[in-house]
Amino acid sequence: MGSSHEHLSNQVLRTNALIMNVVVAVLVIFGISSFLKYRRGLKVVGSVPGLRVPFYPTDFPGVVLPTTWWNPGYLFLWKWRFSNYAQFGVDTFSVVPFVVGKPSFYTANIDVLRQVVGGGHKTSFAKGEHQSDIMKVWGTNLLAADKEIWRKHRRVVGPAFSPNLHQDVWTQTLQIYQEAIVAENWMSRTEIQIPCIQAITFKLALLVIAQCGFGFDFTWSDPPRNSSGRMSVQQALSTVTNDHLLMGFAPKWLLRLPFQELREAHEQIDSFMKAQVRQRKKQVIHKDAEITGHDIFTMLVKANEDEDAKLKLDDSELVGNVFVMLFAGHETTAHALAATLGLLATHQELQKEIHEQIFSVCGHDGEPSFDDHTKLNKVQAAFYEAARLFPPAHILQPREAWEDTVLHIPNPKDQDGVLSLPIPKGTFVTVDMITTLGISKIRLNSSPLDAFSVGPRSCVGRKFAVLEALAFLTSLLRDFSVHPLLADGETLEAWKVNVLDANIGVTLGVKDMPLRLVRRK
Repeated sequence: MGSSHEHLSNQVLRTNALIMNVVVAVLVIFGISSFLKYRRGLKVVGSVPGLRVPFYPTDFPGVVLPTTWWNPGYLFLWKWRFSNYAQFGVDTFSVVPFVVGKPSFYTANIDVLRQVVGGGHKTSFAKGEHQSDIMKVWGTNLLAADKEIWRKHRRVVGPAFSPNLHQDVWTQTLQIYQEAIVAENWMSRTEIQIPCIQAITFKLALLVIAQCGFGFDFTWSDPPRNSSGRMSVQQALSTVTNDHLLMGFAPKWLLRLPFQELREAHEQIDSFMKAQVRQRKKQVIHKDAEITGHDIFTMLVKANEDEDAKLKLDDSELVGNVFVMLFAGHETTAHALAATLGLLATHQELQKEIHEQIFSVCGHDGEPSFDDHTKLNKVQAAFYEAARLFPPAHILQPREAWEDTVLHIPNPKDQDGVLSLPIPKGTFVTVDMITTLGISKIRLNSSPLDAFSVGPRSCVGRKFAVLEALAFLTSLLRDFSVHPLLADGETLEAWKVNVLDANIGVTLGVKDMPLRLVRRK
């Protein structure tokens, strides 16, 4: 009996020792592997200083872990915006992960930006394939494409943004604003409390892009579902644009589980968009007399039909471009408008200055005309400043070197010359727009240089967004002054801390913004 007991004890000890040896061996192998990976990463980034971390910020699991001293995470460009570059003394730093991810670079230098984006010259960098997947839910498009495919899309999409379209943007924005103040019952009230101004800016931006971009006859008061209980196209568009991040990352089978509303919206938009393409192609081909609008959708189809067969976009590419413009034009403008109003609410002296200009240009009750937009430079400057401080496109899609190349990185300001850094094929460079645009106090003379990117890849809808913002802000600030809506016991400083902070998803916006509108006498 004793011998059996002893035998069993020895077997347990041997088993435990074996497990311990395996664990130690795995840890040793993991340690050696991580060390070698780290050494290779250091060789790739050369002498460029930077972060040495276990996980790359946008790779799993780093992307889902909180931002802390040992894990940058998805939010580090915003949370560490005042120290990211100062700690290294350069405006381009490296990231070398030693567990998950590849060595790469982050930059806030415009010269490096132009090298990787291709601002007017040949570039050895292109968008990584997997980096574009989230923007290809509905089909390849201008935003996700690169190189020759991008040029093909740009050739078709460009003509859709015509002078007639821009005139329509101004007119329709003013009309939608008037619909909104009637529907929201603002006309008869001297003070309006809005718990979240994004509820207004997102709806406005959706209606403007839907009407001017695609000729859809939506109104402010349309119900979310029709009399038969079917989701309206307007509600479906709102649902899929608001949940675009989930649609981009989630596997298709997941959308069949608890996301019934999202699935219904996706199916509704998919069938609607394809029917719209067929209908408009038919009208364009037969030169239908009903084609009187200048919306992007119609002009896009017309421009596509005018191309040679080999340069035409297929139906999925047309739908992809329509949707990405809907998403980009809706979400980014809505975020920037909310940020503009929030910043002006905390800078009453600037708001007063802007109102004086609006009054001098438009009068007290006059409707701003399209020709007035060039005279409203202070309104425009406020919008640009908000987009600079809270850039919706907070990073440019990472570019990957498709060949061995050299990146010319300017030395710190106190040193002359540049660092010519060999970049191996496959290395990524990410442009940090938060710091590129700079962080400083609000001012009225800020430059729009980079708020919409630079070079040939700059935002094709820049003027669309600016005119929409000018028309809305001019009308609202003519009729109302804007103030923070404080909770019980909340101070203005606490409101700023709670609200004037970034909320980052696919795009960057401010936190839910409670505002108070006071009718002007």
